[in-house]
Amino acid sequence: MSMQSAPTITAAFTNAFGSSPEGLWTAPGRVNVIGEHTDYNDGFVLPIAIDKRATVAVGRRSEPVIRVSSLQRGTATVTLDDVAPGRVRGWLAYAVGPVWALRQEGVEVGGLDIYLDSDVPVGSGLSSSAALECAVATAVAELAGVDFDRRRLALAAQRAEVEVAGVPCGVMDQMASMLATEAHALFLDTRTMESEQIPLPLADAQRVLLVIDTKAPHRLVDGEYAERQSACHSAAEVLGVKALRDVTLQQVDAAAGELGAVRHRRARHVVTENARVLEAVELLRSLRLDAMGPLLTASHASLRDDFEVTVPELDVAVDAAIGAGAYGARMTGGGFGGCIIALADEDRADAVFASVVEAFVRDGFNTPEWFAAVPSQGAFRLA
Repeated sequence: MSMQSAPTITAAFTNAFGSSPEGLWTAPGRVNVIGEHTDYNDGFVLPIAIDKRATVAVGRRSEPVIRVSSLQRGTATVTLDDVAPGRVRGWLAYAVGPVWALRQEGVEVGGLDIYLDSDVPVGSGLSSSAALECAVATAVAELAGVDFDRRRLALAAQRAEVEVAGVPCGVMDQMASMLATEAHALFLDTRTMESEQIPLPLADAQRVLLVIDTKAPHRLVDGEYAERQSACHSAAEVLGVKALRDVTLQQVDAAAGELGAVRHRRARHVVTENARVLEAVELLRSLRLDAMGPLLTASHASLRDDFEVTVPELDVAVDAAIGAGAYGARMTGGGFGGCIIALADEDRADAVFASVVEAFVRDGFNTPEWFAAVPSQGAFRLA
C-alpha cells in the first residue's frame, strides 16, 4: 500500500466535499527501537518516526459538523457536540478526537471537512492511530491560529486517544510522531518530557532495521494492555514510589513476596527495560550500533517472559531473524501481535526475511511482510 500524492489527495478532497482544502498536513507512524511499556511508568523510550505517514487535507466549514472521508475507511459525519468521550467510536474517534482535546484547551476551529489517506499499516503496532491524531492536531492548531509547541500538541493527541478513543496509551507514540527528526532516534524521558535527538546512522554503517509485520492481529481491545498498566501502577504503590521508574531491580526482587508473582514479573520488565534504553543510548552516542543488538534480543525475552505480551508469531520471527544473522531482534509496539524489528547488515536483509518466511511456512502462520525502517521527520504541513 502506498499513499497518494499531495495533488491526488487535494483532488480527492474536492471530489468528496465540493471545495478546495485549506492545506495538507502529515504525520508519521513510529517504530520503537527499545523501551516498551515504559512510557506509562514515567520511564525512557527510544522510538523513531518511519517513512509511512497519515496525511489529511482539511478545510473549515460554517456548520458545526465534521465530515471525514478516508480512502481506507469510508465516509462518516459527526456533529461537533458529539465529538466527546463515549460519543464516537472506531476509526472516527481517532480522526476527530484531537478536535475535542484541543477544544478542552480553548482552541475553537468550528466545523471541518477532513480527507484522510495513510500508508501506516493498521493493527501492526506502528501507531497508525497516533499518526492520524498528530496530523489532525497539527492541522487544527494551525487553522485556529494558535502557536502550541509540538509537545503540547502531542499531549493533546494522546488525550484524544485515551479519552475519546478509549485506549489507555502512554505518550510515546504521539511524541515520536510530533518530535522525531530524520536520521535520528528520539530519546524521551516520559516523566519530564525532555528529549534528545540521538543519531541513528543506519545507512552510513550499511545496516538496516527491518520491520517484519507478522500479520498476527494486533489486539489491545481485550483488556490485556489495561491489565499491564494496572499491574505496574499497583506494583509502584506496593513499593512506595510514584512510578516503577523510581526503583532498582534489587528493590523489586527484595519485594517479590509482597508483590506476588505477576506484579513482580511486570515490575522486573519495566526496570530492566529502562536500563536497556539508557545503555542503548550510550552505545549510539559512541557509534557502537551493532552492540545494541543483544539489548534488542534481551528486551524481547523480557517482554515474552516477564511482561507476557508476545505471541507465537513474534517469538518465531525473532528467533528466525537472529538465526539468520541479525545482530538482535525484538517485538515492537504494545504486543499481542504486530511487528518485530531486526538489526542486520544491509546485504543480509533478504536472507533474514527469507528465514522468517521459512519458519512461518513451517508453523502454518500468515505470510509476513517487511520494509526497512527509515528514521524520518515528525509532523509538518505538506502543502
